[in-house]
Amino acid sequence: MLRSLTIRDFVIVDRLELEFQAGFGALTGETGAGKSILLDALGLALGGRGEAAMVRAGRERADVAAEFDLPAEGSLLAWLREQDLPAEEGMVILRRTIDAGGRSRAWINGSTVTLAQLRAAGEWLADIHGQHAHHALLRADAQRALLDAYAGAVPLAAEVGALHREWQRLVRLRREAEADSASSARERELLAWQLRELDELGFEAGEWEETNLEHSRLSHAAGLIEGADETLAVLGEGDMAVCSILRHLDSRMAALADYDAGLADVRELLSAAAIQADEALHALRRYRDRLDLDPQRLAEIEQRIAAVMDMARKYRVAPEQLPELREQWAARLATLEATADPQRLAQEEGAARAAFDAAAARLSAMRAPAARRLSDEITDAMQTLAMAGGRFDVALEPCEPAPSGVETVEFRVAANPGQALRSMAKVASGGELSRIGLAIQVMSSRDSAVPTLIFDEVDVGIGGRVAEIVGKLLARLGKDRQVLCVTHLPQVAACADWQWRIAKREQAGETISEVVVLDGEGRVEEIARMLGGVSITATTREHAAEMLGQR
Repeated sequence: MLRSLTIRDFVIVDRLELEFQAGFGALTGETGAGKSILLDALGLALGGRGEAAMVRAGRERADVAAEFDLPAEGSLLAWLREQDLPAEEGMVILRRTIDAGGRSRAWINGSTVTLAQLRAAGEWLADIHGQHAHHALLRADAQRALLDAYAGAVPLAAEVGALHREWQRLVRLRREAEADSASSARERELLAWQLRELDELGFEAGEWEETNLEHSRLSHAAGLIEGADETLAVLGEGDMAVCSILRHLDSRMAALADYDAGLADVRELLSAAAIQADEALHALRRYRDRLDLDPQRLAEIEQRIAAVMDMARKYRVAPEQLPELREQWAARLATLEATADPQRLAQEEGAARAAFDAAAARLSAMRAPAARRLSDEITDAMQTLAMAGGRFDVALEPCEPAPSGVETVEFRVAANPGQALRSMAKVASGGELSRIGLAIQVMSSRDSAVPTLIFDEVDVGIGGRVAEIVGKLLARLGKDRQVLCVTHLPQVAACADWQWRIAKREQAGETISEVVVLDGEGRVEEIARMLGGVSITATTREHAAEMLGQR
């Protein structure tokens, strides 16, 4: 569950450090006080969209950190280890910053992560249902995604999509092979000839630099020999050889340094010079032994350079790019050869189609019973949400094979007794859609493994007895997991296990949002405010106390 949330300089929040409880918690307050802002901040920590406007006016950055319980075993712990991220014992901390320029940074347990990694971790920890989530249920893709999530078929649905794409790729290749067999054959023949030509040249990556270095050495061999011989003569030949003179001077200074320690530094410098000159002499002798005039090798190198240059000019590339060009041609030839046999491609296409059909059949087998269960559960919920006699149905209709499978998913509803089931997008009124959408969100969340569920004014459009039923529904959901709900309805807030009031106040000319943890008396006052508006009477307080006592 969510343990704490720390917010700094986020919209109208200066600094908040919130400690959360288990069960069902209600966040209430006047419109515009900042209730939804708290959930926006939490959404940012979970990997949601961030923007510069989230930074409080005049501040450099907004900073949000959320601490959650981390189960000792489970998918999230395994994922953290797989990502080589620290798995703190018993907790996971998600942190996000947004600076005034809109740049974002993210951390998990103190380690820098990508936004995708932060979002992936957040999906295991909390699920936020926004104010307008029910409107998304009018889209066919959202309906299909919800059913697949309810059925536990999301991984299989992704597999079906991938198999369909592979099948269609092979269909396109086979058709191209059938339509372009003549032109493909000509291109294959040309590429094969060009590759043979490059293979005969045998030019490899890195060879160009080595060849030019060798050419430079061979073409200047005479000068190199003359210079080496001259230097060898000066260093090591005759009575006036540099190496001999330095050794003599070193010996002389060593003897004199015995009488005057002030010469020790001079003697040390001469000794080093003698050693280095001797090393230079031996190294130059080894070099000179290998150095020789080789006109034949020079001619070979020049011929090689000319051949490479001719090939590079022919194909209009730099000489060092010839190996890369060969790789490109080889890859293109491999592709053409793969598509040169329509019969083989047809066999691969058939195998891909069979794999798709098998996976799609498994997906259909998971969707059908889940659709019946979801239909029955939402229909039952409608009876308690002031839609007695209404019906809900998840219709599965066969369709042509598609990335989503071999059936369409459509939510259909009959809001009143005797009405025929029709597409929810066409017949549900605003209030009906709100109630049905809330029922779907609660029912689908009930089977979710996510430990924290957050509802942001999803009860809009309902009231009275229905609001009380919704509150009790959320309270039952809070028995198994942590539930947070932003609400304006006293009936819903009264069903909560705990309640916070969010308010605005002025501080140094700025508007600041603050959170007040309500005790029993505070809850009575807040519920009374929600019931009675500006003027709160003793009767309103009695009614509020009665509502809280009926939980």
